[in-house]
Amino acid sequence: MRLSDTSKKIFKRMLVTCIIIAVGWIALTLWVERRGPARLWHFSATKPVKNILIVFDPDPIYNLDEQVCLSMGKALAEENIDVTIATVRKTEEIDVASFDGFVLCANTYNWTPDWSITNFVKATAALKYKPVIAITLGSGSTEHARQVFNKVILQQDALLIDSRTLWLMRPNDESRMKENNVAVARSIAHRTGIQLADSIKLFQSVALPK
Repeated sequence: MRLSDTSKKIFKRMLVTCIIIAVGWIALTLWVERRGPARLWHFSATKPVKNILIVFDPDPIYNLDEQVCLSMGKALAEENIDVTIATVRKTEEIDVASFDGFVLCANTYNWTPDWSITNFVKATAALKYKPVIAITLGSGSTEHARQVFNKVILQQDALLIDSRTLWLMRPNDESRMKENNVAVARSIAHRTGIQLADSIKLFQSVALPK
């Protein structure tokens, strides 16, 4: 069965449209997945009993990741945990092995955790036998990304003590619908830091096998 000239034109237009969308999607993915700038924050505790490194790679569009990490970092510092927050690029200048534990924050792109934080986890032997809190962020569909992220962390023999998801658009707390959703995410991150501080402080260092 031969296509009419009109059908051929429609098919060509559809094909061109699909190609444009695919190229645009790939370009957008490469742009958001590129490693962000080197940045660092430090929150000193009054009487620090542990020191924690929080790591994330900045989202080039929204800074929900930065806000969440800062909120959790402040909460942990309030609970006498010394906190360093660094972007993935900045970790190249830090002695990662000197920290007692980690908070790892991943952005979700194409239903998977971002490449930069995933590669950081895979390349960081210092995670072995250390307590890790995983946070997965996204617009709203993060469950698959969270599962993938958790698996990558566990493959490093890290001790995953908690895994949370927070969202940019999907309500983070349906009982607080009238509040700004990002503000709610910051509040939950702060509360999570308070809740998990004792788990981090009670953790006893494990000697790595020679």
